[in-house]
Amino acid sequence: MNFEGTSSYVATPDLKIAVNAAIRLERPLLIKGEPGTGKSVLATEVAKALDAPLIEWHIKSTTKAQQGLYEYDAVSRLRDGQLGDERVKNIANYIKRGKLWDAFEAPKRSVLLIDEIDKADIEFPNDLLQELDRMEFFVYETGETVKAKTRPVVLITSNNEKELPDAFLRRCFFHFIKFPDAETMRRIVDVHFPGLKNRLVSDALRVFYELRDVPGLKKKPSTSELLDWLKLLLHEDIDPALLNEKDPRKLVPPLAGALIKNEQDTHLLERLAFMTRRRNE
Repeated sequence: MNFEGTSSYVATPDLKIAVNAAIRLERPLLIKGEPGTGKSVLATEVAKALDAPLIEWHIKSTTKAQQGLYEYDAVSRLRDGQLGDERVKNIANYIKRGKLWDAFEAPKRSVLLIDEIDKADIEFPNDLLQELDRMEFFVYETGETVKAKTRPVVLITSNNEKELPDAFLRRCFFHFIKFPDAETMRRIVDVHFPGLKNRLVSDALRVFYELRDVPGLKKKPSTSELLDWLKLLLHEDIDPALLNEKDPRKLVPPLAGALIKNEQDTHLLERLAFMTRRRNE
């Protein structure tokens, strides 16, 4: 079964090709792109399209690869032994399964999301090479080998905070999600806000892309932030005419806090408004 997008997710042709190629090759799909371009949501939509359970492993700076396999709670076992608890006779009672173990043991093919892998230590990807390649790992405490009953579809996201090792990259199918053009973005908006007034969408998209094109902007507004902004514009019943305001003193759009997320960019827009006003005087 091919992934063709879903009713709630607009997938471009190149993204569909990448997802289906990774599934056919039985390789992890490594997804990169700007924050807010739908990398993590893709796993949810692929699982929905394939009618597969979704298993999510959200990576933090402190996450270790071993945690994805299993963790052995030796402290609890020692404490229970001191208390005479019968459970200590079976060491398996102190093995906590990780997300990879859950994916390997799933009753049917699952979708495994390893989210923001670049947050972890540089050795993290290499520590998972063999397990993702062979789809098995050894549990030293119990002496068992855990093998995948069915090979999960693995999606890995990265925000490019750090370079990933070449050995890891060789084992992945790579795709970079380009930032949506205006036409694709309009389709995304239509999915989330069906029946929205055409004028409001057109004016909001124009302002949104003009903001993204401002030179020196530290953080460009993303797709998710555009959707938040549109939601606020609708809730506050903002007159679309305000989005066409030509007064340079009003360069910052209404409810801009949904789009601009730091004081440097706010100050930048204010300086540009001041300079434009001076030129027009």
